This record gives sequence, C-alpha cells and structure tokens, in this order.
Amino acid sequence: MIPPLPDRMLRQLGRTEGDADTLQVLVRDQDTRRFLLLRALLDAAEAAPADVLPPHALDRLRQDWALLETAERADRTAVRTVLLHPLTGPWVQRCLRGLSGPGSATGPGPELRSDLDHLSALAAAAAIRAGIPLTTRLNAHGGLLSLPTLGALHTESEASAPVDIAFSGDELTMRESGQESISAHIQPDGTTGSADPRWLPVLALPAVQSGIGPVPLDDVDPYRTDGRGLQRHGLSAATHIDDHERKAWAESWAGVAPLLAIGGEHRLTETAVLLRCLVPLGPPPGSGPTGESAAHCSGTRREAFGAVLSSKPATPAYFASTLVHELQHTKLAALAALVPLHHEGPEARHFAPWRSDPRPFDGLLQGAYSHVALADYWQRFALSARRVTHRDLAWAEHARCREQVGAVLPVLAGSAALTREGRVLVNEMITLYHRLDDCPPPSGHLARAEAYVATAQVIWQQRNGSHRP
Repeated sequence: MIPPLPDRMLRQLGRTEGDADTLQVLVRDQDTRRFLLLRALLDAAEAAPADVLPPHALDRLRQDWALLETAERADRTAVRTVLLHPLTGPWVQRCLRGLSGPGSATGPGPELRSDLDHLSALAAAAAIRAGIPLTTRLNAHGGLLSLPTLGALHTESEASAPVDIAFSGDELTMRESGQESISAHIQPDGTTGSADPRWLPVLALPAVQSGIGPVPLDDVDPYRTDGRGLQRHGLSAATHIDDHERKAWAESWAGVAPLLAIGGEHRLTETAVLLRCLVPLGPPPGSGPTGESAAHCSGTRREAFGAVLSSKPATPAYFASTLVHELQHTKLAALAALVPLHHEGPEARHFAPWRSDPRPFDGLLQGAYSHVALADYWQRFALSARRVTHRDLAWAEHARCREQVGAVLPVLAGSAALTREGRVLVNEMITLYHRLDDCPPPSGHLARAEAYVATAQVIWQQRNGSHRP
C-alpha cells in the first residue's frame, strides 16, 4: 500500500518546512474534504424531513446547486475560488448540523434559514466570478448581504431583507426593497469597486509570490467566526475595518514578503500555497490602556483551511512571524487529517509554557510545532538584522520560543502513543531544535528566557496542582 505521504515529505514537514509539492498534497486532501462536505450537504437536504426543510426551501437549494453546476461548466477555477474559500467551511458544517437537528411545525429555525440563504449568495458569487449573467433575489441578514469573496451590501434593515441583484458584463446591480439601487464594478482579478459607501468590498492584498492570486482581507463574510469560544482562546471578535485601517493593513502587508524570505524560501512557499485569506480581528480582550493581555492575537480554525485570523500586527516583522506561527497550525492540522500522528486521549493535563491552562497532548504537539518554527524564524531574523534594536528583539523572541519548546519536547518524545508518522515528525522537530544550538542567543537573552519559562511552570503548578507538568 502506498503511504499517503512519503517519508521524504514527512521529514520536511517535521522540520516545519515543506516544498510546494509537499504542501500541495495537504491542499489537495483538504480540498477533497471540502467537496465531500458540499456533496454531503446536498444529500442531507434531500433526506431532510419537511419539518426541517420545507419543499419550497428544498426547491431553492436545488436551483442554487444547479447554478453552481452551470458556473463550473463555464469557469471551474472561478467557482472553486468561492467553494474553497476558507470561510465556506464553517458555513457548510453549520448547515449540516442544522439539517440533522429537529425541525418544528413552522419549518426551519432562523439560523438554518439564514444558513440556507447563504447558499444562494455563494451560487450567485460563483456565477458572477464565472461571468454568467443572472437576475435573482437574495436575503440579507443582520444588515448585510454577503457575496462571498466579493464583498457585502450594507442594508438599511437589520432584519431579514430581500435584495434583488442583477449581473451582466462586469456590472453588478443591487437593490434593497424600498431603497435606491447601487452598482459595483467587477474587475478582471475578481476585486470589486463602487462609489456607493453601502458596498463593502473585500480588500485584496498583493500576492507574496508571482503566479498566484492576491490574498483577501475578508472583514464581511458572516462565517469568519462562529461567535463562540474566541475569548476563551484569547481572541477578540471579528471586526469590520474602515478605510484608514485598510490602508494600515496594506502598508504592513507590503513589507511582509521580504521579511518572510529572511526565514528561508520555505516561509514564502508555505504562505503562497497555504494562505487563502486573512480575517481581521479587533484588539485582544483586555488590551486597552488598563488591559493586561498581549497587544496582538491570532488563530486558525480547522474547518476554515487556509484562513488566518489576526488582529493588526504592530509591525511587518510581527506580521511575518504571525504567518509563520499560524501557518504551522494550518499545516499540522492538515497533516493530522491525512495521517494519524498519535493515539493520545483528549485529557487536558500537560504543561505548556505558552498557556496558563493544562493542554491535551494534541494541543501540546500543535504548540511545540508552531513555536519551534518561530524559534527558527527569529534566529534567522536576528542573524540578518542590521539594527541593534531589531537584533535584540529577535534574539529575545527566539530565546523565549526555544526555551518554551525545550520544556515540552521530552513529553512529546516520551509518548508511547505516537504513530510511526508521529515519531518521524517529532524526531525531526527535535533535530531542528538542536540545530538552533549552532547559533545560541546572547547569554542575557538566554537567562531571561530560562527564568521566564521556570516562572511560568511554577505559576502553572500553583494553578493546576492536580495536573502533571
């Protein structure tokens, strides 16, 4: 039997690297999973009882599906841009949960109705990208009608509101009932523009490598977060950004590619291959003038492959390091979906210096993987920095990440529940960790990092005395 991932590729990934061919194996597997989920949605709809999905709603779903098929025949790439958009993943999973739940005498609840309306918007966005003329009626919710990957119409009504849309050539016309119509122009690259402030376009950030598409900065998709658990993970809510903030994001992004290159060609490659959209978050909870939390927060969602959620990084250097950090989570989650890495249970009992709460083994592996990549990145940054202040900052970040990883690698290496693939991965992580010793940080930075991790462990034991560090 041919393994899903050759050892050569697995060892690359263990070193937190991966050439384009290796990363494309992960991408193809994730894309296949997305299409299977979409097919499962159609099957679940067809099988749903009438009290969950009334006949008129099923008819509209079939029409939307037929429009997707028509658009795919016209321009397969355009349709895949919409269906493989990271934020389509959370939406389809919500639909599947809704269709499997109990119905009521009056039909689907408001959440499921809103979720099913979004399929109509997805199909319309795919048709627009494919250049297919159309006239249809969509439903806005919460004051927005989102056309995924394109933008959103800000509606007058905060309640559910019908919006008539028409598309022909490169002009999109939208009209909310009782309001004046607006027009948006569709550019050849799929970006949009309008003189009417009610249209909120998705900002496209330039590609980090030639030959690939721009990176959407999506602040309008309704499924960019699910509204649950963000603060528990130290994340703020998704936010809409104004023109000033868009300019700040774009200026910071402009400096990211050369800074990623400092970390090695593989950092540019993984960003080019894996990053499909950025979702702006507000400042971290408690980060105001009297707050005690970090000035930045970021994260990924396994169901939104290719999305990085982030508050605005303070500098391009921190923007680059955020991508290094979060894309390791993207990479490792995709690898774990392809091949099992361990058989440890879900019990949260392990000490992780980057968290105050006990972590399950899988969370420990994820954290160590991203932090060893950060330690490698900041070391390379420090060795190339010309300014003393930049060099000191990079050495401090490197030393902290390196010591954090060193504190948990023995737990990972000592697990008897690692699979063969997991053992290869962890062994390569250990190899990278020891390679960092070739260029140690200045002694002051190392001492401070050691003290930081030791203090974190003492505090953790005081808070979680019943757990083992």
